Amino acid sequence: MLRKDLLRVSRAGGGYHPQFADRAHRPLAARVLGAFADHVGRPRAALDDALDTLESEADDFKLVRGFAALCERDAIFETQASVPPERVRRVVFEAAEAVGVVSEGDRDRALDRAADRLGVDAGTAESSLYADRGVRQVLVDFDPRWTPDTLLDRYDLSLAQTALFDAVEVRVRSSDPRAVISAVKRLGLMYEVRRTDTGREVVVTGPDHLFRRSRRYGTAFARLLRSVAKTAEWRLDATIDDRGTERELSLDGDDIGVPGVDPIAEPTYDSGVEADFAARFSALDLDWRLAREPEPLAVGSQVMIPDFAFDYRFADFRVFFEIMGFWTPEYVSKKLGQLADLEDVEMLVAVDESLGVAEDIEARDHRAIPYTGTVRVKDVVDVLRRYEERLVAETRAELPDTLHPGADAVALSTVAERHGVSVDTIEDVAFPDHERVGGWLFRPSLLSALAADLDPGMSFDAVEERLAASGVTETSAVLSRLGYEVVWDGLSGGTLREKSR
Repeated sequence: MLRKDLLRVSRAGGGYHPQFADRAHRPLAARVLGAFADHVGRPRAALDDALDTLESEADDFKLVRGFAALCERDAIFETQASVPPERVRRVVFEAAEAVGVVSEGDRDRALDRAADRLGVDAGTAESSLYADRGVRQVLVDFDPRWTPDTLLDRYDLSLAQTALFDAVEVRVRSSDPRAVISAVKRLGLMYEVRRTDTGREVVVTGPDHLFRRSRRYGTAFARLLRSVAKTAEWRLDATIDDRGTERELSLDGDDIGVPGVDPIAEPTYDSGVEADFAARFSALDLDWRLAREPEPLAVGSQVMIPDFAFDYRFADFRVFFEIMGFWTPEYVSKKLGQLADLEDVEMLVAVDESLGVAEDIEARDHRAIPYTGTVRVKDVVDVLRRYEERLVAETRAELPDTLHPGADAVALSTVAERHGVSVDTIEDVAFPDHERVGGWLFRPSLLSALAADLDPGMSFDAVEERLAASGVTETSAVLSRLGYEVVWDGLSGGTLREKSR
């Protein structure tokens, strides 16, 4: 699956049609693969420059970025520094505080002092200072699974998966319905099987289907496509929540296939409680990523491997998660002892209420969530939200109070991503040059130009094309801001009219 900002779809006729790659894009796929291969041993910044050049020459920059995102999964970047960068930064910052850096000369003196303490020359200290930053990391290996042809196939599959991310219902007809149902159950999705004139149809929904704007289960829907596409004959129809507008997506074996690679291994779990929790949490659209059995934690002379870890997308911050099920008293005692020995670790523990040890866990400065039968995902999310509020506040303090994006129209999510923060972080930032409309920012001059180009009676398709020409996809919000609404006439389309006062 690709990032959502790389999604390429057409909404012509009110549908939702992924813009797949074709044979004409094979040379571009080959050039992206070649860019990675040619930059082994060079910093990521050099590779980024090469990819930027390809973007400028391509018809659609999102296509280049999509190919590159898939290639990067086979690339290994490493920090190459004579001295660990974190250590260098600590010593340099201490030296800078002692020197009192206000000029270039002061900076050089601070580097010299830090280099003496580290036992290296100033040049080595400076080159190591930020060597672990992404753009300075070195591409040390690139062993792609794809040829240009299979990269096109993989891109189409990933694009379709991304398009399914916002599905609220998926309907599948397959020559192998048992395989589809098996995949649905493995992914922890809700489903029913309907009889049709031509056989059986598997209908998959999320628990929040009654809420039109729900985007839960998106990741699981996307993963389901891979299993569906492996069957001999299939058709998939999905209802997509496209920013509050329901659109229909249809796919079949002529659209995509599964490239010839090893299937993605499904995780194994110690208990049904863990498997159930992982399936339900992974289906949520959160800024936390769930990791199964993360790195071991040192506990005295032993190690502890928590069941899960939650990684925050916009910061180097991890919360470990342990599920304490119905264990023997001896095992509970051992776990409590391990928790007591953990230091400087954020730990969340779900505790079977029958164990009666929640208070003991909280006394060890770890958060405890009681449960019976299954772990309530909401209880876990509520705790993560409290961590997130603190992280957002810390990140917000580092941002200026005003921002000035260069584009005439830009999504808030794009601005947030450029600054490496969440959208919530920039919620109270001022944008003096722009007006906020829905989830987008617009220069007043662009809004005026759009208003001049729109007239009552225009077809909705023509309106969408005009807005798309200016890079605008927030159609409903923009039309409302300009004083229009759309009158729908069955399946024949919509017509623009002024909103009634």
